[in-house]
Order: sequence, then C-alpha cells, then structure tokens
Amino acid sequence: MLVAENITKRFSGVTALDNVCLELHEGKVNAILGENGAGKSTLMKILSGVYPDYEGQLLWNGRPVRFTNTKEAQEAGIAIIHQELNLIPYLSITENIFLGQELETIWGTLDKKKMRQTATELLQKLKLDVAPETKINELKVGQQQLVEIAKALLLSPQVIIMDEPTSAITDQEVETLFDIINELKQENKTIAYISHKLDELFRIADRYIVLRDGKSIESGEMTGMNHDQLIQKMVGREIFVHQKSAISVPQEELLSVQHFSLKRSAKRPELVLDNLSFSLRRGEILGVFGLMGAGRTELLEALFGLHSSLTTGAVLIEGKEVKITSPVEAVKAGLALVPEDRKRDGIVPIMNVQQNISLASLEYHVEKNGVLNTQAEAQLATKYIQELGIKTSSSGQLIKNLSGGNQQKAILGKWLATHPKILLLDEPTRGIDVHAKSEIYKLILQLAASGLGILMVSSELPEIFAVSGRVLVLSEGTLTLDTPIENATEDKLLKAAIAKKC
Repeated sequence: MLVAENITKRFSGVTALDNVCLELHEGKVNAILGENGAGKSTLMKILSGVYPDYEGQLLWNGRPVRFTNTKEAQEAGIAIIHQELNLIPYLSITENIFLGQELETIWGTLDKKKMRQTATELLQKLKLDVAPETKINELKVGQQQLVEIAKALLLSPQVIIMDEPTSAITDQEVETLFDIINELKQENKTIAYISHKLDELFRIADRYIVLRDGKSIESGEMTGMNHDQLIQKMVGREIFVHQKSAISVPQEELLSVQHFSLKRSAKRPELVLDNLSFSLRRGEILGVFGLMGAGRTELLEALFGLHSSLTTGAVLIEGKEVKITSPVEAVKAGLALVPEDRKRDGIVPIMNVQQNISLASLEYHVEKNGVLNTQAEAQLATKYIQELGIKTSSSGQLIKNLSGGNQQKAILGKWLATHPKILLLDEPTRGIDVHAKSEIYKLILQLAASGLGILMVSSELPEIFAVSGRVLVLSEGTLTLDTPIENATEDKLLKAAIAKKC
C-alpha cells in the first residue's frame, strides 16, 4: 500500500534517517520498532506529509508521490495519530475533530448540528463519555489522546499511522482501541503502529519493522518472534530492565500529607481529592496507581502549589508545616515536578537543550545580579547531558527536535539541577523505549539511594512493581490502599483502583 525507498532526513547536520526502506502491507498491523531516537516518528511524519523535505521516494499504491503538506496526505488517504498531541486547547472537541474538515449547510454556513452528531458518534465508538462541546484544555491527557484518534477516524483513511496511541490511556481504553483496530483490519485498512509496549504488539501486530540509529534493520512476520528477540533487533544487544534490590526500609519521614482535599474549581465544590493522608520517607519510592480520573495528576499538581486556593489540609516537610501557594514556593521548599504532558508543561520548544535544563535553577547556578553566565549554564547542561545520556548534537540544539525520550531526560535534568528533596514524577516513562526505561528506572533508584523521596505516578503496573517500595492506590479521589510493594499483587491493586467511594 505504502512503500518508502531510501529515505534520508537531516536536522541541523544530524542524520535522523539514513536510507531507510519499509513497506506497509494492506489489511495488516505493521509494528514500527526502535529505541527513542531511532527515527520512527520522523519517518511517520514524512509518510504523512509533516516533513516534505527529504531524500528518497514514496510509492503510494505503486505510484511515486511526494506530499508537500498533511492536507495532501489526508486527501490521498493517510492519517496520523501523533504521540505529541496536536489539538487546539481552547476549541471544543467537535471543533478539533473537524478542524480543516468543517461541514457546511446548503447556505454556506457551518453545519454545527451535523458536526456535533458525528463527533458524538465517534466519541461513543471510543467509549469516551464527554460532551462534544467540552474544551480540550478541560480534558486530561488520556482523553485528549482519544480525541486525536477520533480525528483520524473521521477521515476514513486507507492508512492509519498510530504513534504511541496507548501511552496515556487506561487499560479499558486500550481494549476499546484494539477492538477498533481489529475492525479496521477487517475493512482492509493499513495500520502503522509505533509502541514501546511490546506486549501490545504480540496481541495485535501482524508484521514488524525495526529501525536502529536512523537505519532500517529488519522486517518480517510477528509469528514465531518473542520479546527478547525483538529487543535485540531494536538495540543490537541484550537489555536487562533494572529491578530494585532488597533495601532496608527507610525510617525518617520526609513528607507528611494530612487530610488533604482539592476542590474541582471555585464554582464547582465537588472534591477531586478527598481527605488524603499519607507519608513519604527519605530514600523511599512511593508509587501512586489509579485509573484515569482517580486524581493522580491532580495530587502532584496540588502538592506543587498549582491549585493552592482550592486545597485544604496540611503538608509537612521534614516535620515542619509548609504553605505552598505557587510552584516557585514549591521549588524553594525542595519539591520538583516532572509533569505528565512534557510538550505542554515540561519543555519550552523554541529554546535549546541548554536553556531548558537551566530554566528552573537560573538564580541558583547561572545568574548573578540579573546577569546570565552562559559559561556556567553550558557547564550545567553538559553535566546533565552526560549523566542522563541525552542524545543531542549539542546543547544548542532546539529541544523540540529531540526524540520524546530525550526530551524527558532533559526535563529530569532541569529539575535535578534544583537539588530537590522530594521528586514528583508523573508518568516518567510515557512514550519511552525499553532501553531508556531501564536507564530511567536505574536513575530513579539511584536518586532514592542518595536520599531523595520520590512520589511516582504511573498507569503501568509493571513500572510500579519495578521500582516502588510502597504503593498508594487512588479511586475517584480517595485513598483506597496504602501497602508495601511486597504485599501487593496486580489483582489487589486493580480491585482497589475500581473501588467505589464509601
């Protein structure tokens, strides 16, 4: 259906793709595999018209084609669901779904009724129970991901490119997506599917295509392949996911949260977080698990001072009560937050890697009397680029041109430069490959061993079990379980996550 021949793409002297070849077969789920920085997303953006400037050629139904923009690719029948969301935050779900595809009445006005009806049908198909008039900025990341999928399905494309479509959605939503993928296969649609979750690929993929360091390595049928074989093809070596070793239980209490509640808004008094009490000890990794809407992200945001006017309760750090009314005060108190949505909240895309890493610690390390010391800033950036293994051509490269995994490492570097006591991690390995995950797990464990207290939100149970010493489970804003990880099972955590309020 779609063939790429000898595709080469360069960014600022860095070769992102080097003579890459691949074939997407009709009626199949074609899994695109590779580490962060392997070139997967770059190649998909070429196939979908995002990047018109490249070497090599594309064959669409056997005919050479070069899309100069996404509109041409869409009109040809190619749709892409981006890993980094491309939605307009202050427009509604319906307006986003139909952006550039608006329906008109016979009088030339917008057919809002028809668009709303179609949007409602798409949301029902995706089992997203949200009104189509809802603004995008009122949705959580996982819900926004489903709107991206709805946008793609609206076009009834022949080829659907899915770049990490399950990175921010719940297990139930994943099952819904897989049902839709199976329906698309029965309609003989072609699907290119990028995911770092190999277990998913063994469930739905028919073929695999491996990229490594910007080159095409191998392709074939998924039948007969196993987990370890795919990883070795991706990285060219064996990967051992770092697991925590048995360590003594930390004793000194670092953070105490007492009777902590959060209102939805000043006009909507219902509670997003309801009377939470828990503690975090020095050197402890405390996992936070729950389904979408449980209040996980809101908990970290509230602790970081983002909703101070809506919170009640007490927060103590090292035994002293603190009043945190803004992120600036949170940083001064020793907190750091790595957010769930790195594109919106974690990076400044038009700034380079060096500037992003130094951003949260200017007054501590690289600024004196209002004057920026660029040499000190460069040294700070170099330190974290090396320590975290950030793949970049230089510290002067724009951060938006890094892969998602390397952007995430830069965000970690930015916050570690503030020398925090407590690190709040919201989905720290979202959209990151198995090798980078192993590196970040190892880093998290090292930070805990150095004395940091870490509060880590994750929707992936294997991640919770990989690094947590203890786990909290939230359900509808209430704390339903607080247990050492050795007493936890997946079944026990899931039951607590779906427990109803008393």
